[in-house]
Amino acid sequence: MQKVKLPLTVDPVKDAQRRLDYVGYYAANQLERLAESVGKVLSDAQVTLSFFIDPQKLVVMEGRVVVDVELICQRCNQPFVQVLDCNFRYTPITNPAQIDELPEIYEPVELNQFGEIDLISTIEDELILSLPIVPMHSSEHCEVSVAEQVFGSLPEESAKKPNPFAVLASLKQK
Repeated sequence: MQKVKLPLTVDPVKDAQRRLDYVGYYAANQLERLAESVGKVLSDAQVTLSFFIDPQKLVVMEGRVVVDVELICQRCNQPFVQVLDCNFRYTPITNPAQIDELPEIYEPVELNQFGEIDLISTIEDELILSLPIVPMHSSEHCEVSVAEQVFGSLPEESAKKPNPFAVLASLKQK
């Protein structure tokens, strides 16, 4: 298997019948939606895919994708490198009613009007879903130390301000 640029779409049924495997990449500039979600896409997305038919006669696309991205730490506001590494397993569907019949180990993926999967969009979806909700350095690499972080206490100037709801308390007493 040679490392090549992957196609944008694939026919999963034909590829599963042939038991095809792909090892290749998508260039960083092709991952436009991922680039909008991160600071910068630093490497090409390295992808391995296998197509096969499982014992239940379902077409399966199984794969892995790895890419390096730059995220902004939400603690110190400095950039850091994060490796996104995703494993996935899809089975194509032609109609949404089929989703309830699928085994839980498979995610459904819709086919387009030509019976193909939009491969690059599916892989980008996986990468976007694997992004951390709150990106942060590990605490030993972060510029903001644990001692500088304050949780649950108010600064003194805001503690001295009158409560804006004190008027409601006086109405309640009447």
